[in-house]
Amino acid sequence: MDTYQTAHNPESPTQSSPTSTNPYPRTYLPASCEPPSSSKPAEQTVWVIFGATGHLGRSICRVALARGDCVTAVGRNLPGEEAFMKGWHQMCQGLVCDVRVRDTISKVFSRALGHWGKIDVVVNCTGYGIIGACEDQDEREIRAQFETNLVGAANIFQLTLPYFRERGSGMYIVFSSTAGTLGIPGLGPYCATKWAIEGLAESLMYEVEPLGIKVTIVVPGLSRRDELAPMWGHFLLKPPADAYRATNSPAQHATRMIDWLKYREPTSAIRIAEITWELGHSTHPPLRLFMGNHAVEAIRDRLRSTIEEVSFPFLSFLMWWPLVGGWGYF
Repeated sequence: MDTYQTAHNPESPTQSSPTSTNPYPRTYLPASCEPPSSSKPAEQTVWVIFGATGHLGRSICRVALARGDCVTAVGRNLPGEEAFMKGWHQMCQGLVCDVRVRDTISKVFSRALGHWGKIDVVVNCTGYGIIGACEDQDEREIRAQFETNLVGAANIFQLTLPYFRERGSGMYIVFSSTAGTLGIPGLGPYCATKWAIEGLAESLMYEVEPLGIKVTIVVPGLSRRDELAPMWGHFLLKPPADAYRATNSPAQHATRMIDWLKYREPTSAIRIAEITWELGHSTHPPLRLFMGNHAVEAIRDRLRSTIEEVSFPFLSFLMWWPLVGGWGYF
């Protein structure tokens, strides 16, 4: 079996989930979220997971199925993709769609609802990026990333919200990235889509919380692929122009970052999936959930920098305040 098939047609969606010894392991979710525990067992939940053929999406499917939930795993609308998704698990429905095309999302959601009778959690793991300098990426490539990553997410929200509103409950788990807060050289347009996703999802949270609908943005750091998969994952590599070709060029940072993953042990996709499962069963999920030391430290560094930048003009103003006579100057 070649690499592509191994990555998209796991023999057993539950084989990689180390959950047999403790069905409700404690994770990093705070107690205020009220995640499931041995004293508060989780009820069977129906998940619709968009992007289920990516390494994070597959891991979430496996964990949910291993813990007794029902899953509609939604892959990409590619030739032969739906055939790869057949037979994952007796409690798994495998479908495909193109999140850029609203009609395909509507059909997937209708089939999932007809199959299970209800839907509790919608997960969006879809998205891709092009590794290359901002100058090197043309308009078509930039638009394609926005249409998939941002417009695709908006389509999912708009087409599934009527059901959740009528029901008075439901949950969205939206996968972002540290690229949703940081500008990463070599991933400019991808970062722009993730910044946009965070703004969209946070705005949605305020709008639908009074309706009984929950929204959580998951921000994973660099995550290890816990199975054989293409090295570049959901990224495409664009050959750099001469101005950005040097290996020490800032525009090559994203390429170096992917190469770094081969020799380090970042956060496990399985661990992320386990926490995501708890999140889907939590009574009070947070707006944002950062996963992995890399994500936490990277975001903390950015926030420190932002606070310093915001504080500097104010501190400078205080230094000059006595010299201009305080309020008397005005």
